[in-house]
Amino acid sequence: MTGLPTLAPISLQGKRALVTGGSAGIGLGAAAALAGVGTHVTIIARERAPLDMAVNALSEGEQSVQGVALDVTDTAAWVDFVTTEAPFDVLVNCAGMSRNGPALETTIEDFDAVMALNVKAAYFVTQQVGKRLIETGRPGSLINISSQYGKAGDHQRAVYSASKHAVEGMTKSLAVEWGEYDIRVNTICPTVIQTRRTLPMLKDPAALKYVHDRIKLNRLGRPSDIMGAVVYLASDWSSMVTGTSLVVDGGWLAD
Repeated sequence: MTGLPTLAPISLQGKRALVTGGSAGIGLGAAAALAGVGTHVTIIARERAPLDMAVNALSEGEQSVQGVALDVTDTAAWVDFVTTEAPFDVLVNCAGMSRNGPALETTIEDFDAVMALNVKAAYFVTQQVGKRLIETGRPGSLINISSQYGKAGDHQRAVYSASKHAVEGMTKSLAVEWGEYDIRVNTICPTVIQTRRTLPMLKDPAALKYVHDRIKLNRLGRPSDIMGAVVYLASDWSSMVTGTSLVVDGGWLAD
């Protein structure tokens, strides 16, 4: 039989990827996944010690990885960094935070801190990486790590959910604007993932039961659960995918 559709094996050999918040958790998983398919990965994180540990661990596998200590909320420093680097073909925008609690108790400080990192920094990180691609006439895949809470609300998640809904809207609009340049912009929406950041919450038996009851696969998410989604969206396997979300929630939002 002739004329069968073909699909080349996934390889990002020779591509350059940038992962913010890449020294731990989902970001580290994304960096490991991209390095594993041949990408030169630059990890961005604020703290030098965990950043160096992540780079050293990945480099043991003879993968091409470098670390840069940088606060993505410092927009001027971010612009300086991106404009002096060669363009990045892939972005995984993973830096984020949450300050959960009853909406009636939200402080202006908490609101501003979450929005500064999850929305403002995410916007200008994506803007600058996209700008460099457009200036140099290169295609690209820009991935914003959103959340299942970018699709729904929940108790004590008002600020975090608002920030991730903003990321979803931003991503769709950038996909519309940059499609003509062959730049794809998507989000990944994880469920609750076992990381250093979620550990305090998951130590509460009631909170742990609440999460388990909503994840239909009856287990917590792991950073490794996000790795395949990152590689898929970064690669040509998703060449017709833009302006949408890949939900990795174990069925949380299914009902």
